[in-house]
Amino acid sequence: MSETKDLEGVVVLVTGASRGIGKGVALELGSRGAIVYGTGRTVDAKSNPLGGSVGQTAAEVESLGGTGIALRCDHAKDDDVREVFTRIEKEQGRLDILVNNACSAQDMGRHIGKLAWEQPIAAWDEVHQVGLRSAYVASVLAAPTMVRQGDGLIVNISSMGAVSYLHSVAYGTAKAGLDKLAADLSHELTPHGVTALSLWPGLVRTELILSQCREKSDGSGMEMVLPQHDGDEGPEQAIDLVISESPRFTGRAIAALYTDEKRIEKTGRAFACAELAGEYGFSDIDGTQPPVIRNQEDAAAALPSLFNR
Repeated sequence: MSETKDLEGVVVLVTGASRGIGKGVALELGSRGAIVYGTGRTVDAKSNPLGGSVGQTAAEVESLGGTGIALRCDHAKDDDVREVFTRIEKEQGRLDILVNNACSAQDMGRHIGKLAWEQPIAAWDEVHQVGLRSAYVASVLAAPTMVRQGDGLIVNISSMGAVSYLHSVAYGTAKAGLDKLAADLSHELTPHGVTALSLWPGLVRTELILSQCREKSDGSGMEMVLPQHDGDEGPEQAIDLVISESPRFTGRAIAALYTDEKRIEKTGRAFACAELAGEYGFSDIDGTQPPVIRNQEDAAAALPSLFNR
């Protein structure tokens, strides 16, 4: 349990908090005393092969010393999202941090390894509707409250796929859109004291990633097996999880940003979580310092099996 309570009473909304990065962010901010609202479609952990639910996340937030509130929400449905913001306004009267994390990761995962013309057109909609569009909807619904307060932090969970090829064409354009969304929101929100930016986690040990991993042949740890494109030749390729991050590492980056009195100076930009760790002096939950990956050169050095294909 964290002894740091620097977010005591801070009101947070994390979208897509049933598992993965969203859950990690909720747990980290909750452990610091925040009031964390988590949204998700999964209310019964047994209904998803990866497990996890918004209720379980809220319960774990409570066990860590925060206040966890689970809200069932389909971020493809605007009325669902409006109800979330209406409830937060009614119960708290403010919103300090919005983390736009909801995405269709499991849907997208079905298409990794296939080229754009080998995927159904719906693959585009899966990562843009709940991913890019949902971040826009949540941001514009959060903005009036934050503008009234004269303070707030909006974080889009993006990736270096915004500037380098990663996973698929649809994925990369959605991430680039999230970074542009943060940049343009900052243009309108900066005069009101509200910060909007993007974060790029690295390789995160989410439930989805771990489901694609295996023990290394030499017994020295775990590795993630990479899907191959049709026509790929050569041996199977994998990424050593030694360079990976826990889901809570992203939460630590957000906590550091929020407690930075000069965070508005970072508005409109995109930052690797590991980059902020170096600046603010935090590490992952196991004390490690993941590598900074901001461009294809960094990625090729840290993840040669992924980029030297």
